Amino acid sequence: MPTTSKITKTAKAAPAKKPAAKKPAAKKPAVKKAAPAKKPVAKKPAVKKPAVKKAAPAKKPAAKKPAVKKAAPAKKPAAVKKPVPVKKPAPVAKPAEPKPVAVESNVKFRNLFDAFAQGKLPFSHGYIVSSFFSETSAYSIYEIVSYAGVKEIFVTETGLQFITGGKKLYVLVEQDTYPLKYQEPVSRKDGERIPKRFSELEIIKARNQYQVMIAKEPNETYGSFTILKPQGHNFAVVFYQLPEVYATLTSFFEESLNKMRKVPHADAKKAAAIISATVQKYMGFKGEFE
Repeated sequence: MPTTSKITKTAKAAPAKKPAAKKPAAKKPAVKKAAPAKKPVAKKPAVKKPAVKKAAPAKKPAAKKPAVKKAAPAKKPAAVKKPVPVKKPAPVAKPAEPKPVAVESNVKFRNLFDAFAQGKLPFSHGYIVSSFFSETSAYSIYEIVSYAGVKEIFVTETGLQFITGGKKLYVLVEQDTYPLKYQEPVSRKDGERIPKRFSELEIIKARNQYQVMIAKEPNETYGSFTILKPQGHNFAVVFYQLPEVYATLTSFFEESLNKMRKVPHADAKKAAAIISATVQKYMGFKGEFE
């Protein structure tokens, strides 16, 4: 049976190589669907706390010792340029202060600006009367200023400035048709006001219903005062301190009130007497000015 055994042997031959155990279809490594590549939880870039670079402990700016710039050897203040002696602006070239000239005994008063120009303005003491008349009515204001011991007198753009103190008396004339006749004079508009209330005025009601108001007492002026250059029908007159100065003032006001302001003669005369008496009582030069 030799044949059989051979066959058998042959059959055994290579024990039917197990069909290479089909490598279990090399289970494609279940390509585990790369678990949708768990988006690497985009590790929020650990919000790298902006590496707050520990501001390199703000290298204390080596407290640059404020480069105590050696105070550039205090540049000797350029020899403190001696302030070029600011030539004091020649005090507005004092218009050659007209030296007071002896006044003629027969001249009782003059236009203020003419007297100054001619050097006939009294410096020791005097009275100045200025007027401020309305161009559209009889409304008028008179200012009487007494002064003494003048130090200097300057010509300004608006008039003459006296460097001295003095006193000022106000006289107000208003027509019967004046619309604000019931308003205190101190509260009226510019050009029509005087710094007085009715209670501080002596009031004369004229026959034609005009009112003449005279301050019972003058106001003080300190240090200096300015007399404005007259415009239009206005005037500025200086009265010399002569024995009859008060009688002269009386005559002057009587005529001015009557002829220039239309105050009836009898009333103008009465007002002029009160003005002159007030000037003599409160603005005379005895004691205080002599």
